[in-house]
This record gives sequence, structure tokens and C-alpha cells, in this order.
Amino acid sequence: MMLEQQGTGIGSWPRRRARKTPGRIAIVHGDDTQTYRELDATVTRFARALRARGIGRGDRVAYLGPNHPSFLHALFATCAVGAVFVPLNTRLAAPELAYMLSDSGARLLLHDPHCAETAAEAGPGIAVATDHLVDGDGDDRADEAMADDDPCMIMYTSGTTGRPKGAVLSHANITWNSLNVLVDTDLASDEITLVTAPLFHTAALNMTCLPTLLKGGRVVIEPGFDAERMLDLIEGQGVTCLFGVPTMFAAVAESPRWATADLSSVRILMCGGSPVPRALIDVYLRRGLSFIQGYGMTEASPGTLLLDREMSAVKAGSAGVPHFFTDVRLVRSDLTGEAAPGEPGEILVHGPHVMRGYYGLPDATAEALLEGGWFRSGDVGVRDEDGYVFIVDRVKDMIISGGENVYPAEVENALYDHPDVVECAVIGMPDARWGEVGKAVVVLRAGAATDPQDLLDHLAGRLAKYKVPKAVEFRTALPRTASGKIRKSALR
Repeated sequence: MMLEQQGTGIGSWPRRRARKTPGRIAIVHGDDTQTYRELDATVTRFARALRARGIGRGDRVAYLGPNHPSFLHALFATCAVGAVFVPLNTRLAAPELAYMLSDSGARLLLHDPHCAETAAEAGPGIAVATDHLVDGDGDDRADEAMADDDPCMIMYTSGTTGRPKGAVLSHANITWNSLNVLVDTDLASDEITLVTAPLFHTAALNMTCLPTLLKGGRVVIEPGFDAERMLDLIEGQGVTCLFGVPTMFAAVAESPRWATADLSSVRILMCGGSPVPRALIDVYLRRGLSFIQGYGMTEASPGTLLLDREMSAVKAGSAGVPHFFTDVRLVRSDLTGEAAPGEPGEILVHGPHVMRGYYGLPDATAEALLEGGWFRSGDVGVRDEDGYVFIVDRVKDMIISGGENVYPAEVENALYDHPDVVECAVIGMPDARWGEVGKAVVVLRAGAATDPQDLLDHLAGRLAKYKVPKAVEFRTALPRTASGKIRKSALR
């Protein structure tokens, strides 16, 4: 008898889990459910379809679509054939998607049928709807044997130069991040995890969905966030684990049903994107719920710091301490010395979950990854006497709007494409709903009749909606330093 040998990469997870718990429910989507046995069978069909299209080891396969089981089927199948998965943000405009497809060298763009028009525009000739995939020959699949350091996925993160960069995450990166989650959040095999945040974001995929499937739990996949729907699912599905950004949890707490909803099943409440306001912590504490807060980045797969639920009130505003298999240093601006407690320092991250580098960008990789594999986050933090880290600033002026990263340089580049714009700067301004939104400060050419709405219309279609500033202010000049750089601190 020939013994079957499975691959060891992410693509082998459904088959390995099907060996252990074949009848346990893996995925819930609307009224549909899929057991681990059925998940494995579907991944096998997807893998055969990819091979039939000539997809193999090292090829890049992109995916565009809202949260749906097909996202996971495509991910696992892509990894099973040794290819590299490239999840795309559905909120991006077609030109932005086209850049990522070109930059990654994607050979195939799998997409949800509802994204057909955008997919065809962004990836002509390579776009295929998931419901049009046709199986190849054979009754089984043979997973590629993947080494730990082999690339698993390329996740794009906005670049400070106005171009997004593809963080190359290996199979080991994703696995070790999942282990960190299992160790630090006590994720259980009977977990029922609600996924409403986009799966193309590293937090929803790598901090909740994949760790739950690794452990043998159940993921309830929703196409998007709705506060009332979330309460329905918590009560109806017995949801035990949730992830969201503060604005999502604030919206749930504002529901008329908040005081009476049955939340007794919830035991893990994970929140990221920005610190949870103390007032919101107290609202949830009154319902007997404590947040697990975190800080991370795409380049770290993403978990870096975690604030346990027991400390969420005591250390309110903190991002916590490093994950179990993670090391974090706070260094002074010259990168030579450790910042003392209470002294601001740039956050450096080290661990088996830190990326291999940026795809096709050796210079950017060398700048971001220091000797010994320490990753420069570009964020500034302060460590207190107990070792808890507080995020205090962003070196690269990034704006976080509703949990989405917005890099001003990218928006500024699009503004400069307008013929009437001479100078511009984009800064963040406080917003009660989104935490921060962008504001464009613009100098127009002499005699121009352009008004603020003209500039916003100019950006529509060029950028995702969340990147478009919510306000425009005209000035005759922008404040600059002696070296000629725009002083954004003065604008703020």
C-alpha cells in the first residue's frame, strides 16, 4: 500500500483538517455551510482547474471579490499548486488594480461574478470568474511540497512614494502568525468566528480566519459589516470570536438592541486599526465584554503587539506587548540605541512572521529590513515601565480612516495630475465617525477657476473612495522648511 504524503504549506491545511475533523463545519455563508471534508473537496476542484489553466509553482494568482467562501477556496488551491496568492482590495479603482496585477506579474485574475466589469478593465485577458472555472482531469490532487521560505501570498500595502508595495509573505510567515494568535488569544477548536472585515486585509484573514481554520473552528463569512446583522449573527450562530476596528464596534453599541441583545456566546473581541477609546471600552465592559487590542502591519503577517483583555482597561490606549514568537525594539532616530521607557522610538519588529521583502523592490526591501531581519515599521511608540507600548506618531504621515491606511503621497500624486494644481499637501483631520479623514490643502495656478468639488471629481475613479479627501482648502502658498520641504505639522 502506498502511503499518501501531504504538502506542508498553507494549501495542505484543508486536507490535514479533513483528516482530523471531516464532519465538523468549517464555513458558514448565508444559509450555506461547508464541512472540512467538503472544503477539501472544493479546494481539490479549484486546484485541478488552476492546473488545467497552466498555473503552477511560483505563478501569481490574483483574487478580486467581497468576502465569500470562494476567496478561501482560491487561496488554498493556489497554495496547493505551489502558486502565490495575490488578494486585491475591492475598494480600489481599476487603474490601481491594474498596477498591482502588472507589478506582481499575475497570470490569472480570479474574481467574483459581481466584479466582472472591474476585473475585465483591470486585467483584460487574464480575468476569470470563479463560477467559470472548469476542473481538469483526475480525481485527486497532489499538493506541491513547499519549503517554509517559499512565497505564499503577496499582500499590497500602500507606499509612501505613492505606489503600493507587495509584501511577500511565506508559508512560514503565515503559519507562525497563526501560532501567535492561537497562543495569545486562547483560540479554541469550537470557536465560531464572525468575519465581516474584508478578507483581502491582513487582519481579517490572518488574525481571525486562518487561525480559526487551523484550529478546526468555524468561520462565519459575511460580505460586509452591518451592525444589526452582526447582532443577529451573534445570537443566531452563537458567535464566540469577533474582529473589527473601533468604528465598527462603536456602531454596534449604538444599536437600539445593544442593551438587550444576547451576547453571552462572545468570548474573544479583537480590535485593531487604531486604539480603542476608553469610553468605548467602558461601554463594552458594562456588557461584560473586554477587548483584545492589537497593533500590526502587513509586513509582519500582521501580528506584532497585543493587549490582553485583562489589561484593556488598565492599559487603555496601549497596543500591548509583543506576541509570543515576536520581538519588538524601540530605537532612537539614529537606529543605534534603545529608547528608554517614556522616550519615543521607532518600532522595529523581528520574528518568523516578518516578510521576506517587497516584491521586485530590492532597494525598498534593504531599507525596510535591517541587519538580522529587523523590520522598520515607520511608526513611533513609547514603552512604559511595564513594557507596554503606546503608538504615538507615524513617521510617514499615514492617515488611518476607518481602519484603512491612506498614504498622503498617493493622493497628492493624483491631485498633481489636475492641470490647475501647482502645489498640494494632504493631511489627516479628526473625524467622529472614521477616526481620521483626509484634507487637501492646495495652491492653484494663477487665474484658475477650479473649485473644491472639481478637484474631488477629478479624484473619483482614480482612487478608492476612502482615499479621497473629505475637504479641500485653497491657499496662496504652503509653509516650507529651509530645505524646501512642506511643513505638514504647520498645516495640521
